[in-house]
Amino acid sequence: MDRRQFLKTTGAAGVGVGLMSHASPALGVLGASDKLRIAAVGVNSRGAALAGAFASSPNCEVTYICDVDDKAAAKGVKAVVKHGGDPKVVRDFREALDDQSVDAVMIATPDHWHAPATLMAMAAGKSVYVEKPCGHNCAEGEMLIASQAKYPKQVIQMGNQRRSSVVIAEAVAALKEGVIGRAYHGKAWYCRNRGSIGRGKVVPVPRHLDYELWQGPAPRVSYKDNVIHYNWHWFWNWGTGETCNNGTHEIDVCRWALGVDYPTRVTSTALRHKFDDDWEFYDIQTVGMTFPDKKSIVWEGHSVDAMAQYGSDRGAMIFGENGIVKIDPGQYVVMDHKGKAVERVGAAQAGGSTDVKAPTKDLTKNHVINFLESVRGDAKPNSPIDEGHKSVLLCHLGNVAQECGGAVETDPVNGRVVGNAKAQAMWGRAYEKGWEPKV
Repeated sequence: MDRRQFLKTTGAAGVGVGLMSHASPALGVLGASDKLRIAAVGVNSRGAALAGAFASSPNCEVTYICDVDDKAAAKGVKAVVKHGGDPKVVRDFREALDDQSVDAVMIATPDHWHAPATLMAMAAGKSVYVEKPCGHNCAEGEMLIASQAKYPKQVIQMGNQRRSSVVIAEAVAALKEGVIGRAYHGKAWYCRNRGSIGRGKVVPVPRHLDYELWQGPAPRVSYKDNVIHYNWHWFWNWGTGETCNNGTHEIDVCRWALGVDYPTRVTSTALRHKFDDDWEFYDIQTVGMTFPDKKSIVWEGHSVDAMAQYGSDRGAMIFGENGIVKIDPGQYVVMDHKGKAVERVGAAQAGGSTDVKAPTKDLTKNHVINFLESVRGDAKPNSPIDEGHKSVLLCHLGNVAQECGGAVETDPVNGRVVGNAKAQAMWGRAYEKGWEPKV
């Protein structure tokens, strides 16, 4: 069977896009007219796009918009109402968890809330679609895997939507079939010209924002005027830097394509170059990952220049003994070692690949529908949490390595750091008293 026939016979099952009636072990018998009811948590930007994707999906209704910011909540409502929805608006998402009619929760909050909110939702009997990264730190990913094991009838899917790309699935299948012989190295990159976030001032909390709930599990910090909504990404207390923010996607594609799990060594070279401001992470970072069987991945992140690499502002390249495969969301190209294209499959997507509000729009819709099918019992998640954790862990380990001498050795069985006390101490984080997450 050649890879074209392989894709036709298995691709649809691997990246499902249809909904069917069924008997779900988690939800009982559902008919074709029954709807899954969703609570959308965190809807300022990416979350509003996701809320719209859920609201426009067959047999799905967004019944709650949950956001600590009233202005953000209005964006989520607008995204749902245009598809005929009429959601209830609450600041505290735990109100939605108490509603037994809610089947699943979509989480697109700041990173420090991803895992704690997921754990709360799972304990309340809800399935969860959680945006990447699945956790704020290494330990939280392990907690999510434990939660999935504890509640096997529910589903946790991470929002790395490239896992629902038919074209990328075909590229991975072609690589496994040996289209370039033995594949051994992946190169991933991201380029975005971000401006300075300046120096924040402590100011009164706006009336439309519940800052106490926004902080949630994070240790308390005074409200500053340059953090909310987007700049929290660049602070350790709430964010995970560009590596987890955007590197997750292409690093995951490389790991999927190479068929690797946990590394043996992770290195990082990084600095904050361009601005002298409050940004705590790095604006240029190169992370190297070494795996068993002589395989490796390198991710290069540029947050202060938008010069394309290999013709794209983000992407993944897989190198093998007989050639190279470049993978984009809508296209992959097989090349010889001189970079000459031998075969093109799909069509490159024009622009917008670094748009935070709706990146790779069709992939998002496919990924959402795959999640809904999985909740219904008609499919398996394209990005189950144990796989999502492995890719996010690589990003966390890149940051840990940077803070701990530039390199960490890891156990290839589970990715845990070995022989570095400082790095081991960074495996988890401190939580605000009373907010510690539990499985």
